[in-house]
Amino acid sequence: MKESRLVSIASDAVAATQRGLPPEIRGAARAVPVRFESIPAADVLADGFEPDLLGLFTGSPLGTELSGGDLQPPRIFLYTANLWDYAEEDVEVYRDEVRLTYLHELGHFLGWDEDQIAARGLD
Repeated sequence: MKESRLVSIASDAVAATQRGLPPEIRGAARAVPVRFESIPAADVLADGFEPDLLGLFTGSPLGTELSGGDLQPPRIFLYTANLWDYAEEDVEVYRDEVRLTYLHELGHFLGWDEDQIAARGLD
């Protein structure tokens, strides 16, 4: 499938997921930009991440922007080609995995660690 179509499907899945979030976190979720890239960039891989990474949160978690040492703005990256491969080229599985990966990375933005994310079923 063409990358532009994967991005369109993923963008729609993220928007639908945001609409379904509880009101108390919906605004925060909409405030963090989501970037769609085919695969992780070379600098991400150089940081030790695997080439088949599905998503990544970068920047400071919500509420720590002024106290953290990270000067990057918060962003969520979703890697569409990796998600498509993971979904074995099934559109419905792809949508579901985009949703789950987005929620996982949103959890990091909200300041949740891996255990807290797993406790919410977002791992």
